[in-house]
Amino acid sequence: MELRVLQYFLAVAREQTISGAAESLHLTQPTLSRQLKDLEDELGKQLMIRGSRKISLTEEGMLLRKRAEEIVELVNKTEREIALDSEIVAGDVSIGAGETDAIRVIVRAAKTLQRKYPDIRYHITSGDGMDITEKLDKGLLDFGIFLEPVDISKYDYLRLPMKDTWGVLMRRDAPLAQKESIRPQDLWDKPLIISRQTTGGSPLEKWMKLERDQWNITATYNLVYNGSRMVDEGMGYALTLDKLINTTGDSNLCFRPLYPGLEIGMDLVWKKYRFFSKAAEKFLQHLRRQLDAEPV
Repeated sequence: MELRVLQYFLAVAREQTISGAAESLHLTQPTLSRQLKDLEDELGKQLMIRGSRKISLTEEGMLLRKRAEEIVELVNKTEREIALDSEIVAGDVSIGAGETDAIRVIVRAAKTLQRKYPDIRYHITSGDGMDITEKLDKGLLDFGIFLEPVDISKYDYLRLPMKDTWGVLMRRDAPLAQKESIRPQDLWDKPLIISRQTTGGSPLEKWMKLERDQWNITATYNLVYNGSRMVDEGMGYALTLDKLINTTGDSNLCFRPLYPGLEIGMDLVWKKYRFFSKAAEKFLQHLRRQLDAEPV
């Protein structure tokens, strides 16, 4: 399976027609069609359904599209890193993070380092722990920020000093909004909106003093902005971290911390034995110094 043919396949998946893809690739339609047929023969699977107006992907085609995008992205990233002048610190630093206010410390480090190395570019990927783990393990990210508790035994890591606070996001006119903090029994009969990562045995379950299968869960989210829209429409109360949704000014929403208080730490992680680009190495060194409050 050649990289060139994967790029052809991605062009067809993007354009949804042979003619459009052939034009973008500067190929003839018969040449492109033959390459795609050879790819299907090589894999022994039908990848595309050729309709009268457009091409759609089979289930195997959708899987190949996902993997091909990852392969092409990794190849392009590697080529950029190798092509850089050995005396110049430049290139890309890719960081994946769940939703946390701690991203501020990463941004501050990037901003101050940029003064010395303006040719470093930073790419922040938002997602939950499952998304970040997948991209990190495939080499598509240099670093990931994980919220504790998490198994980081297969990674090297830097423990970040800040902590996030768990609480409840709700409408200002909700009955619980009159309270300064939320106790477990306050939520036992309430419709809850939770992160899809809130699994059995989590600190929240221990705090709730109730097995997860007894919670009144009405919806789940992987990014809390969408969860906040559900709260705003009156679907329920969202269990989330503080400082993620703006509840000031004219917002219909408010945040109340849990009582007893529940905080979580976080770690910046990277694959063990990973060979860093100069840009990523400089960023990690700089972040360590900044966290240790040493002069930059």
